[in-house]
Amino acid sequence: MDVILIAATTVDGYIARHSNEVIDWTLDLHLFKEQTMGCPVIMGSNTKKTLKVDLSGREEVVVHRHDNPKKILNNIKTKKCFVIGGGRVNTMFSPYLTHIYLTFHPLVFTKGIKLFTGLKNEMKLIPINVVPVLNRKNLFQFQYKIQK
Repeated sequence: MDVILIAATTVDGYIARHSNEVIDWTLDLHLFKEQTMGCPVIMGSNTKKTLKVDLSGREEVVVHRHDNPKKILNNIKTKKCFVIGGGRVNTMFSPYLTHIYLTFHPLVFTKGIKLFTGLKNEMKLIPINVVPVLNRKNLFQFQYKIQK
């Protein structure tokens, strides 16, 4: 199964200013919806609280910091799923990730929630694709495969 981390991030690696931020600065929601439609999306409880709307057409899997990621993934019966944050959840699922899809937004926060919180192991990424974000000049999603 492909386990894909998908995120909008600032150029300095932040996914939010703080844990309660309702993200309104991301410009790639159309692409996010298109790519995740019909797939399970794994998120932390803080991320769930900050969503403006439910992610219709996708099974929302809300996890907590003491949950076992391997057990959660074993219960998913699709060919792919997406991990959508936050930083602790991204780190929790990092050993199981097969791909990372990042859209770098032209912002610098200097502080906030990092893409990974407390990551211990390095990851080697292989660039596989660059996808333009529809109707957004000079905004692209960079897709990577994780070398195991």
